[in-house]
Amino acid sequence: MTRSSSLWWFALAAIVFAFPRSSPAPLVYQPGEGWTYEAVEGGSSWKRDRAKDQIAVAEAAYGLQDYSLALRAAKYTVRKWPQSDYAAPAQYLVGQCYEAKKNDEKAFKAYEVLLHKYPNSTNIENALQREFEIANRFLAGQWFKLWGIIPFFSSMDKTSLLYQQIVNNGPYSPVGPQSQMNIGSARDKQKAWEQAAKAYEIAIFRYIDRPVIASEAFYKAGKSYERQALKAEYDQSAAGKAILAFSDFNTLYPNDPRVPKAKEYIALLKGEQARGAYQTALYYQKRNKLRAASIYFGNVLKLDPKSSYEAEARQRIDEINKKITATTVAK
Repeated sequence: MTRSSSLWWFALAAIVFAFPRSSPAPLVYQPGEGWTYEAVEGGSSWKRDRAKDQIAVAEAAYGLQDYSLALRAAKYTVRKWPQSDYAAPAQYLVGQCYEAKKNDEKAFKAYEVLLHKYPNSTNIENALQREFEIANRFLAGQWFKLWGIIPFFSSMDKTSLLYQQIVNNGPYSPVGPQSQMNIGSARDKQKAWEQAAKAYEIAIFRYIDRPVIASEAFYKAGKSYERQALKAEYDQSAAGKAILAFSDFNTLYPNDPRVPKAKEYIALLKGEQARGAYQTALYYQKRNKLRAASIYFGNVLKLDPKSSYEAEARQRIDEINKKITATTVAK
């Protein structure tokens, strides 16, 4: 065979393969669905001409635990008949399918679509509950996925955002108050004590008429501020906030079994305030800022007269006053 005839046959073969008459098992890509198998005769084996029939396919597949097919059929229902009565239940089913497939992040987003696009759906409360359960799994340490595929990291920042979305969607829903409290729990896990306390304070303000939530919020706000105070060297403003939270807790809920513990924390925090004032006084004394030092040593006595710093604070005040007097006389 000559070189020219070989080239001719090669060109003919290329044309044949480029324009095939039929394909026995084509894969078709559709936005929102990905690559799916389409039967040659009669179109797709899972697609229907009516929304009612389409969601029936999705629900039947879900019942058989064929979550991939159920997801595909449910998403198709929403996309093709977005204004139909079947779109909202189909969107809820999308979230359920993602949960069943262990993809909680996509499930949460699917429920968000339902809440915002179909606010009159009968599944609104169910969707909020499902979002709450998903966020709880992440709070318990479940990892978020890299590219939505590979479990990669735990994140209390992202977990807090999930709870915040739930609160935004339904602050007074059955899961709204606890979601606000769980924002604080997520921040506590990060040791972001001030952010945790702020989350609890929001719960106090918003749910003060709900004793179970409000009492827990007062107590936990006090604990978060107490933890912040214990790591502060000089600034003891957190200790003051903790004392205020625990004091309000004791006043408003005197019969709560945690009141004795709250009183212990108050005593501890007053000692912590005294320590902070003592450290500040030493700071000024070393820099020969005697009047400032005397004021802070005096604060030690005011904040906690029974603290372990009381005797030395009095002694240093006497020494400072003598130096101030001597300096004044010398002038």
